[in-house]
Amino acid sequence: MKRERAVAVGQKALIWMAGQPEFLEVFLAESGLAPEAIRARAGEPAFLGFVLDAVLASDAHVLAFAAEAGLAPEEAARARATLGGGEPHWT
Repeated sequence: MKRERAVAVGQKALIWMAGQPEFLEVFLAESGLAPEAIRARAGEPAFLGFVLDAVLASDAHVLAFAAEAGLAPEEAARARATLGGGEPHWT
């Protein structure tokens, strides 16, 4: 996967997460980030990798994200690997 595509998948994951209030609240609490910081970092590949890590940590989240984004669940994992940090396993 090309880096530009991986960034786009990460941004889709961030948008999806923003529509999941409980998940977003946990993400903010665990990351220590304020909502303004998320907006400011939305184009940073390393941050988007962190977002994908959060999504990929739960089968339910990755499947829901993939379905809403029209992606295969494996595409989220490939995007994460492209952004650095290895190949996470979502199952």
